[in-house]
Amino acid sequence: MEITYASPSSTDFADGSSMPTSTRPVRIIPLQHPSTTSSSSSASSSTWAALSRWKSKVQSMTWVEWLEVFLPCTRWIRTYKWREYLQVDLMAGITVGVMLVPQSMSYAKLAGLEPIYGLYSGFVPLFVYAIFGSSRQLAVGPVALVSLLVSNVLSGIVDSSDELYTELAILLAFMVGVMECLLGLFRLGWIIRFISHSVISGFTTASAIVIALSQAKYFLGYNVARSSKIVPLIKSIISGADGFSWPPFVMGSVILAILLIMKHLGKTRKYLRFLRAAGPLTAVLSGTIFVKIFNPSSISLESVGIAKALAAKNGYELDSNQELFGLGVANIFGSFFSAYPTTGSFSRSAVNHESGAKSGLSGLVMGVLMGCALLFMTPLFEYIPQCALAAIVISAVIGLVDYEEAIFLWGVDKKDFLLWTITSTTTLFLGIEIGVLVGVGVSLAFVIHESANPHIAVLGRLPGTTVYRNTQQYPEAYTYNGIVIVRIDAPIYFANISYIKDRLREYEVEVDRSTSRGPEVERIYFVIIEMAPVTYIDSSAVQALKDLHQEYKLRDIRIAISNPNREVLMTLSRAGVVDLIGKEWYFVRVHDAVQVCLQHVQSLKETPKAADPSSEERLSPFQRLIKQRAEDSSVAELESGSKDIDPQLEPLLSRKSS
Repeated sequence: MEITYASPSSTDFADGSSMPTSTRPVRIIPLQHPSTTSSSSSASSSTWAALSRWKSKVQSMTWVEWLEVFLPCTRWIRTYKWREYLQVDLMAGITVGVMLVPQSMSYAKLAGLEPIYGLYSGFVPLFVYAIFGSSRQLAVGPVALVSLLVSNVLSGIVDSSDELYTELAILLAFMVGVMECLLGLFRLGWIIRFISHSVISGFTTASAIVIALSQAKYFLGYNVARSSKIVPLIKSIISGADGFSWPPFVMGSVILAILLIMKHLGKTRKYLRFLRAAGPLTAVLSGTIFVKIFNPSSISLESVGIAKALAAKNGYELDSNQELFGLGVANIFGSFFSAYPTTGSFSRSAVNHESGAKSGLSGLVMGVLMGCALLFMTPLFEYIPQCALAAIVISAVIGLVDYEEAIFLWGVDKKDFLLWTITSTTTLFLGIEIGVLVGVGVSLAFVIHESANPHIAVLGRLPGTTVYRNTQQYPEAYTYNGIVIVRIDAPIYFANISYIKDRLREYEVEVDRSTSRGPEVERIYFVIIEMAPVTYIDSSAVQALKDLHQEYKLRDIRIAISNPNREVLMTLSRAGVVDLIGKEWYFVRVHDAVQVCLQHVQSLKETPKAADPSSEERLSPFQRLIKQRAEDSSVAELESGSKDIDPQLEPLLSRKSS
């Protein structure tokens, strides 16, 4: 459908008349405006419509779909291909389980707990997550960062040698599980999106350094102060140098070198990838065998804890909210079986995926292997040297030192590099809690700054087309005298409307006339706002737009709106802004708005000389037809962009009407 507008005289425009009345017709596509009735009714009924859609969806769900909601494991159980998946799942489960047994004991020591609690934490949560979690490759259990957080939080409350420390760690697992379940049930997984990758990378890098330094005491043979800050750790390491013992240092260094070599070979050579998972077990076995044979007195062993505690206890489509719920349930049930907080492990999940895991069955196999370790292998753990467990922790966290990310951010985005630097520095020197808070706070500050200072582009027309693009990105694009075309690349709301108004005033004054076309005028008469990227506009922005319209009106400047989406248009309509500006000043395309505005600028410049009717009358009817068709053809080619025309010779407006 097409509609034809004509241009008004300068007196009509000055008086505020909005509909054109004169000579050169232009072709534009009409914008569909929502009626006042439909706008108000849709606003009041949108909530009920959403509720009715949710109700109908619930009513249409089958018992199988309900079962998948409450037990996500049924999704892979129903489609499980036993012949294809069973073998790879078993191998993946065994591979990661072998890796998990020594790692869980090492991470429990990092958390300030006896190693047996690491085995507990790697047992029940695996079975629970396999039932309630949605990921088929995520390996749940103790991890280094969570263990460090547990140690840092609880050590400020009670000494790690106290029984209350262990009870608080188990209670903490229950509390974490409840919070994760609530976040999942209330669909609040989107909150995590506000923590940028730069913050996470900077935090994990600094935490990995702190973790590695905290394990130095098992290499050096003397006690090092427990702290989450790098300065006290280094001071303690230097001050206790007199107590250095070379046997644990040599043994720990050799085991660490073996671990790093096996990890490197497992990553770089596919046929040796089993070495990556076998590294921790190799470290534990080699250390245990050495201690069992030579029994060096200078190397401490895990001879307490495990046996006593065991005797006393006798014991695919991913959904972030479902993941939170699954991890929460795993932590809650785990706390009933003496587990401390657990989560998904990056390294074990990667090994699980590389081993070919296809379903949650691999997690169940890990749990079975962990149960066997608890039942039958605990006598062997008595001779595990602590330096071997420390080497396992250090080899695991070395991969978290993400210096490559810092180099990448420096070359790509200095702002993200600054965020990475701030997070890692504050975590190292002020502690992990302050580091997390500062990192998240600065990240949110950047988000707020970007939102309050959105990108605004001045648009120009690409030669030979009806396409309008950013003049800074496309220097060949040209503007028109008397007209400024602005694109706002963000929602418009109370936090950024002042910035947008200030930029619009700047664009009104600072106009690059070197690339301008059209009638020679001395100032701006039209401001066209391209609203295609604007997804939302609030009441403060609406009021500011009204004020801007009145301010422009006093300076004889007209606002035109291009391509607002339905929600924005309905908001403007309900607020009366559509009627205030005029429905005829809302356009589907920027080009439509430019054509109408150019008509006005042309009429404001000067009244063209009357054409000589005698020259037109001297043409025969056939000549007049040929001339008209040639003009229509050039206009059509210009509209479609199919003809490369010299910008100096491009017609300002289409002459064809509907």
